[in-house]
Amino acid sequence: MVEETPRGFAETAPSAGMPPALRRLIKAIDTFTDWTGKAVGWLTALPLVFVVVYEVVRRYVFNDPTVWAFDISYMLYGSLFMLGAAYALLHQGHIRTDILYERWSPRVQGLVDASLYLLIFFPGLLFFLLAGWQKTAHSWSIAETSELSPWRPILYPFKAVIPIAMGLLLLQGISEFVKAVYAVLRGRRP
Repeated sequence: MVEETPRGFAETAPSAGMPPALRRLIKAIDTFTDWTGKAVGWLTALPLVFVVVYEVVRRYVFNDPTVWAFDISYMLYGSLFMLGAAYALLHQGHIRTDILYERWSPRVQGLVDASLYLLIFFPGLLFFLLAGWQKTAHSWSIAETSELSPWRPILYPFKAVIPIAMGLLLLQGISEFVKAVYAVLRGRRP
């Protein structure tokens, strides 16, 4: 069985100059992000599809809509969107002005990436992680439920997705930052 290596890291000659500890760190983070991204995709997408199909059949075939399908679908979709952010970062799925970026040398790309990670990405994620943690702790302490639905589903597990997603994204950001610094120092991507 061939093990698939995530996009962000390759065991090739260009990464040979990287210290083995950093190489192992990047590979471990990228592999973990790849695995969690796929797991989150399957664990949320399948129930989401089931809920939406169930609601459509109940609503349009039997003229008997559910009171809970909308709430479950937005919670599952929100979880999928947030928990998939680290996976998207690993596979370069976020929006970037590639028209300029692709024309730059790997060293300039790495310099821009490393600078933006330090100035914007990490401070922003730390803020969201701390704020999300506070909101989640409060939500759990009061056993928060939705005020917008007659079903009043619990919200605290859904709110816990925020700090978890920020933690996963922060972890993958560390890997991407190390790759960017390597590109600045070596003039090539690992």
